Amino acid sequence: MSFQLAGMRAATPGCDPEPMLRCLIVDDSPRFLDAARGLLEGQGVTVVGVASNSADALQRTGELRPDVTLLDIDLGGESGLELARRLHGQAGMTPGPVILISTHAEQDYAELIEASPVIGFLPKTALSGDAIRDLLAGRRDDGHRDPRP
Repeated sequence: MSFQLAGMRAATPGCDPEPMLRCLIVDDSPRFLDAARGLLEGQGVTVVGVASNSADALQRTGELRPDVTLLDIDLGGESGLELARRLHGQAGMTPGPVILISTHAEQDYAELIEASPVIGFLPKTALSGDAIRDLLAGRRDDGHRDPRP
């Protein structure tokens, strides 16, 4: 099975004046991790690391201090929503923004997403550097999504 991601178009080098965005991807699918890394790095996002479970994600965020963490809602037997809360409350750290990702529709988790400390949600099929930057641009000071249109 291969993943088709929305942004899988050829990157246009040199057209993004913004500094490189540093990203950590947390997902239990090695195939998705590879596909997402290739896609995002082709769109000016530096993937500083990947993790496939909660323990690795907590360790890597502490070590790498990414600008944003992409976190799968369903990490096999673990909850990405619970991990988002743990990342947000990690001792001694200013929490970086977390964006939930999933193959499921946002409506399936809308209330849980809204109640979590994440800044937003992206379907895996819509993942792109621009989509991540758009969510980061709409971030409010408290770390939650900006509800304004």
